[in-house]
Amino acid sequence: MNILFVGDVFGSAGRHIVREHLPQLVETYAVDLLIINGENAAGGFGITPSLAEELFDLGAHVITTGNHIWDKKEIFEYMKVPSDSHARGRRILRPANYAVTTPGFGVYEGTLPDGQKYAVMNMQGRVFMSSCDDPFRKADELLMHIGRQSGAKVILLDIHAEASSEKAALGWYLDGRVTAVLGTHTHVPTADERILPQGTAYQTDVGMSGPYDSVIGVEVELVLQKFLTGMPGKFEAAKGNPKIAATLIECNGATGRAYGIKRFLLGE
Repeated sequence: MNILFVGDVFGSAGRHIVREHLPQLVETYAVDLLIINGENAAGGFGITPSLAEELFDLGAHVITTGNHIWDKKEIFEYMKVPSDSHARGRRILRPANYAVTTPGFGVYEGTLPDGQKYAVMNMQGRVFMSSCDDPFRKADELLMHIGRQSGAKVILLDIHAEASSEKAALGWYLDGRVTAVLGTHTHVPTADERILPQGTAYQTDVGMSGPYDSVIGVEVELVLQKFLTGMPGKFEAAKGNPKIAATLIECNGATGRAYGIKRFLLGE
């Protein structure tokens, strides 16, 4: 089974480069399961229902997010669907370790056309991030839930976190219990992809699918002014030098163990 995870789609440049490369990647690598982090799709800050639909139309089975999920209020109602629904709004996730009263869900369990069961979990880190519940214990809770509900063996976790140490610790904590632990949020792809000893694929950060002539997606001059003067200003998504950052996971569908991981960073 082949899983493709596309890193944080940032603004119109990110959406453009993903549309350009995704069909060929999916065909070339016979991708069975496609997951896209879309929390920055709307001008770099949040995602709207129409942009979520655009990513689903590209073939995404699940859209993960992170700390920018609530930046566009239109997404609230889109995500308010029953827990047993398979509507597209149910397949866009927010971090599972947010308060239980927030809209949406942090895990999705699905079945592919060939009968293969899978689960996708979304979590947010706590180091240098806004307050949320413990991602380690929440992962334990979700894995128990998945075991009782679908029994899926193929399980991927998007850990949206700032600190590389926290992501690495979570990777080791879940080694052998999930298929892959992939980091998002920093917008900087890391070269540490590997298969951990018990069969979990790991990468600290998949990276940004967006404009690389920028400061993690934002126009350079706007960020420089912030650092040089300390004055507030409106950040705008950059456009130059777009690249898609993605990671391919090869795994055994019956056991969920990963045996291959490959990262991509492709420009125009």
